[in-house]
Amino acid sequence: MALKDILTLRLYTRVAHLGSFSAAARECGMSQSQVSRVVADLEAGLGARLLSRTTRALALTEAGAEFLARIEPILAAIDDAENSVRETGELRGLLLVSMPSTMAARVVLPRLWKFSEQHPQLRVEIILEDRFNDMVREAIDVGMRVGNMPDITGTARLVGHMSRVIVASPAYLSRHGTPQSPDDILTHRVVAGPASPVSWQFERDGFTSSIAPRATITTNDTAGAIAAAVGGLGVTSTTSWACRDELARGELVQLLGEWHMAKLPVHAYFPLGRATRMPARAFVEFIASELSPLDEGSTKGS
Repeated sequence: MALKDILTLRLYTRVAHLGSFSAAARECGMSQSQVSRVVADLEAGLGARLLSRTTRALALTEAGAEFLARIEPILAAIDDAENSVRETGELRGLLLVSMPSTMAARVVLPRLWKFSEQHPQLRVEIILEDRFNDMVREAIDVGMRVGNMPDITGTARLVGHMSRVIVASPAYLSRHGTPQSPDDILTHRVVAGPASPVSWQFERDGFTSSIAPRATITTNDTAGAIAAAVGGLGVTSTTSWACRDELARGELVQLLGEWHMAKLPVHAYFPLGRATRMPARAFVEFIASELSPLDEGSTKGS
């Protein structure tokens, strides 16, 4: 495979992910017409239409999506081959990471500058989502998830834990009272987020209590559940790091502080299993080191 062919394939992947010739052109320092011509020549050489073009948007054809899924592992392997022989240990290429939006905003993105400065030639694209999609087909290198892992193919690594807390707004508590025991929560309005368990397990001085509160408000986003609690819609259970700012500002109050809930595991999921790329492994090592002090801090505060 000639260098020109590799550059063509890399350019196609950027157009496919960005959904725009102009956006890919700006990223690669080319003109829009140059990018369009390269992709058109690629389609002509393959004898297949990869992109569906309209006046408003680009979309992958079925052949284009299949081609993308097959070439990205090849390009990733080329990146790894280059990284393995580079004496400086500097990582290059594109790293695709999937993680929940709240984890990204509250934990990862404020600290990512450290990783970025260590590997300035590595481009990191973070996709914010809480769902387990087809990560192999989407060429995701690593997915970060909070909570128990579903039974899926691939390899998962436990990288840390997060404490769970019960919180509500002062305004809500002034209207409905403050629960003094886990059972009291059953009489309150409850906001459920994506990581909320069906059964809430509590432990205190060797005594355990289990309740199954019925949610009155449900959201598929942790930040949404926290916002609902701040707005006085009810009591919610979330991770200590997710609502740390709201607790510090007094917008939320921690409840039942003498009771402890089971910690939530944080996993890194590698869709390609042992074929995991070097940048993905380096990224996960970085996340594990950053989560460690947070885990220790939540232990001390619980």
